[in-house]
Amino acid sequence: MPRYKLVDGVKVQFTPEEETQRDTEEAEALAEKQATAHKAPRQKEYGSIGDQLDEIFKDIDAWKTRIQTIKDKYPKE
Repeated sequence: MPRYKLVDGVKVQFTPEEETQRDTEEAEALAEKQATAHKAPRQKEYGSIGDQLDEIFKDIDAWKTRIQTIKDKYPKE
């Protein structure tokens, strides 16, 4: 499906070079999104830094186990 852009208010079809450039940009954006998709769910489950420090102080081994469980649940791939 061809893509279009507005040039001085006129709808103009992309050139083959512009199509290639846009395809490349979209592929890069998708790759970046996929590469970082694990971050948000991990951060949500990790909890606040303060809570983690408290947990580390009380039982570092339990904290390590909990963090590893979260990392396993949301792998980097």
